[in-house]
Amino acid sequence: MIRRPAAPPMNGPRFNEFIQAPKVRVIDENGENLGVMLTPEAIEQAGEMGLDLVEVSPNADPPVAKFLDVGKYKYEAQKKANLARKTQKTQEIKEIKMRPQIDDHDYDVKMKKVRAFIGEGDKVKVTLRFRGRELSRGELGMILLQRVQEDMKETAKVEAWPRMEGRQMLMVLAPK
Repeated sequence: MIRRPAAPPMNGPRFNEFIQAPKVRVIDENGENLGVMLTPEAIEQAGEMGLDLVEVSPNADPPVAKFLDVGKYKYEAQKKANLARKTQKTQEIKEIKMRPQIDDHDYDVKMKKVRAFIGEGDKVKVTLRFRGRELSRGELGMILLQRVQEDMKETAKVEAWPRMEGRQMLMVLAPK
């Protein structure tokens, strides 16, 4: 009677007695194909070498298993995942706030900042705040946002077209 452990490993690949397939394609520690073997026979061979039989491709037919040190294999996989997570760039949404009656110099300063954010690969949310009677002149806000869109058409595309939300008009720009 073969005694099986109670539960399979929670994360990572199946190894040794946790492999459920009756036959596996075996690859040795040097990367050479040893052919298809019965799983218990392959586990025994791996044990003789002081290694584990690790299932590296469970969806293949038959599954592919390799002679490896399972602890080292998990450690290398975790290191690779950490490196991938460290090097990825998260895209943030930066916000620029304006008023419909913005002066030319103030507009230029805001646009310089928008270009810097887009250059860094971030999205930019342009918010136009309306106060008092400006709310009745929504077309002024639309004209200003169209001007922003025209100035940024070389480096950015409009991801969310201008829309009113309460007392503000919003538009989202994303890098091309």
